[in-house]
Amino acid sequence: MKTRNSQNAYNEDTARQYISDEKPIINVSSVIETNYNWIDGKRTDEVTGYKLYFVQEGVNPFAVKFVTKPSLAPFLSEVKLDNLEAIEIRSNVYFRSEGVRLVK
Repeated sequence: MKTRNSQNAYNEDTARQYISDEKPIINVSSVIETNYNWIDGKRTDEVTGYKLYFVQEGVNPFAVKFVTKPSLAPFLSEVKLDNLEAIEIRSNVYFRSEGVRLVK
């Protein structure tokens, strides 16, 4: 996703500029991606986070990083992201969240 503004830290206000609270967020991940630490071009066994992909009407699919392993909601189910934050770096937007919950 490309940026509209520029800031230096993860922020809930930045996330609200791109992701609406009024529209549903849909899970489009079928597996949880694990991110590993890399040193000198070599992958270590140290886990740095996890990643899932979501989509919302009017927004291209976007990835969200999690520090702790999130629960995987069923494919194409509506979810709620806990404490969604975003950061803008070099005209790209990156998202992180504390957790994901299935909306019933």
